[in-house]
Amino acid sequence: MSIEASESTETRKKSVVTERVAEVVIRFAGDSGDGMQLTGGQLTNTSALLGNDLATLPDFPAEIRAPAGTLPGVSAFQVRIANYDIHTPGDAPDVLVAMNPAALKKSLEDLKANGILIVNTDEFKARNLKKAGYEVNPLEDHSLDGYRVYQVGLSTMTRRTLEDSPLDSRSRDRCKNFFALGMVYWLYSRPLDTTVRWLETKFAKKPDVARANIRVMKAGYNYCDITQAFQTRYEVEAAHLPAGTYRNVMGNAALSIGLVAASRRSGLPLFLGSYPITPASDILHELSRFKHFGVTTFQAEDEIAAICSAIGASYGGALAVTATSGPGLALKAEALGLAVMVELPLVVVNVQRGGPSTGLPTKTEQADLLQAMFGRNGECPIPIVSASSPADAFDAAMEACRIAIRYMVPVILLSDGYIANGSEPWRLPEIEDLPDLRLDFHTDGEDFMPYQRDEKTLARPWVVPGTPGLEHRVGGLEKDHLTGDVSYEAENHEKMIHLRAEKVARVADSIPDVEVDGDARGDLLVLGWGSTLGAITGAVNVARQEGLRVSRAHLRHLNPFPKNLGDVLGAFDKVLVPEMNLGQLAFILRAKYLVDVISFSKVQGKPFFRSDILNKIKELEGGIDVH
Repeated sequence: MSIEASESTETRKKSVVTERVAEVVIRFAGDSGDGMQLTGGQLTNTSALLGNDLATLPDFPAEIRAPAGTLPGVSAFQVRIANYDIHTPGDAPDVLVAMNPAALKKSLEDLKANGILIVNTDEFKARNLKKAGYEVNPLEDHSLDGYRVYQVGLSTMTRRTLEDSPLDSRSRDRCKNFFALGMVYWLYSRPLDTTVRWLETKFAKKPDVARANIRVMKAGYNYCDITQAFQTRYEVEAAHLPAGTYRNVMGNAALSIGLVAASRRSGLPLFLGSYPITPASDILHELSRFKHFGVTTFQAEDEIAAICSAIGASYGGALAVTATSGPGLALKAEALGLAVMVELPLVVVNVQRGGPSTGLPTKTEQADLLQAMFGRNGECPIPIVSASSPADAFDAAMEACRIAIRYMVPVILLSDGYIANGSEPWRLPEIEDLPDLRLDFHTDGEDFMPYQRDEKTLARPWVVPGTPGLEHRVGGLEKDHLTGDVSYEAENHEKMIHLRAEKVARVADSIPDVEVDGDARGDLLVLGWGSTLGAITGAVNVARQEGLRVSRAHLRHLNPFPKNLGDVLGAFDKVLVPEMNLGQLAFILRAKYLVDVISFSKVQGKPFFRSDILNKIKELEGGIDVH
């Protein structure tokens, strides 16, 4: 049965106050089967269509089948919606929806003081409390007195709503996440229409499922309307963002679209050879949808086969890509050396995750920088590009392809789990604003030398196999510096080592200088790379509002560095480098520029919070630790 408002309820509704807020952070948490990612995704899409700026942080269980009701099995989705330009999904939620005791225990410490806590009381039974490690029911021991707690029997209310549904009892129970979503939609003045249309499309072949979820969502909305459980509703107005067409995009999707765009702008067919691995698998899934754009996807039997197939595709004249995570990059190392030796364009995407070994497959980290920089045998330099946000992954992919094609070199593109699974509004670029990546294959057989180089870039000719008169040797043995024939000459080997290194160094000629946001010189510079951008930007902005003179800069190109980086570092008394590792960029900067940078590490499988970096800035600037 659905709940409908009566005339007396209409009278009571007038007592509800509507308050406008600039932003809100909402987290859904429950078992991996409770649909938290789906629920959060629908709230995200609805808010995006309302014009809010937003950022999301999905949090998946590290175990594939963790026991239901246990801490390792908790799945969560956090979304921050705002009426202004934001940079992170928020340090702590204003609202926590806890579907069971384990979800409550794992997320409660993050909930803001006096935050809204919606609890599914149906799951707070002795067995589930024990699984979560509670000796006493937290709903009864006053441990939640610092929060605004709303106890709702989500499962019971869902069953009542679906009493006459043809679905079996298990399928009915699975709809309870939409009751919670309906409550949040009412609380934050979100319309139901977008999710109704999505359900009708998603379950077009299962109309009973669509109808059940829609009824339950409306019941959750009406429950708040009727019971007056919440005395305040909130509104978050649309953000004032630069004019343009926006879509909500996840990092892996943006990266994939960037690769397709690079293919179209270069005129080269795109080939992806990949082996599924968390959190990079979605790149394979996403690109498989673009066959009509000349994209070929190949799911290989292992990581080695994946990169070797990509090298073969590059040899055949394709824009070749392979995507993986840290463990897979380790397996690709030998073949990556082959790509360096034969000097063919290749993009290797590494979506970093917690390590070492299998590590934390669903959690984020930035600990593969040294692996990307040095993780191959011999002198084997490779350009490295990093994405800094979900939307930025599009531009980073385009840049990696540009470098690979122009310099005839493999390029490593670093993303991470936070970027890959997070989402934000992405302003669609104009086609004419995208870089022109067109090139001509070498076809002139007169005086042809396979390793004769372009004077500016040191790139060798790219020859499609079968071109008459341009037959040449490829392989992993050292090459003669012109003919490409196998050479064991000592002087030739050293010459080739220097040539390959110099080619990578010359990439710096075509990349922009690093830009400093704030004073160009001063006391403190916060320098980051990758997904630390949002937290650094937010922290520096707050520090400035509080009167601190602090500047920031962010690196996209990690090998080679921008040409002016040494001068930038030397212009500040202190340089703070926050990283989700034990100081890998800091290690490289100290070695290269002899600057005693201050490393600030966080290796918890979670991104930096704005407050983490803000506290460190205050500690360095005034000895103040503010929590």
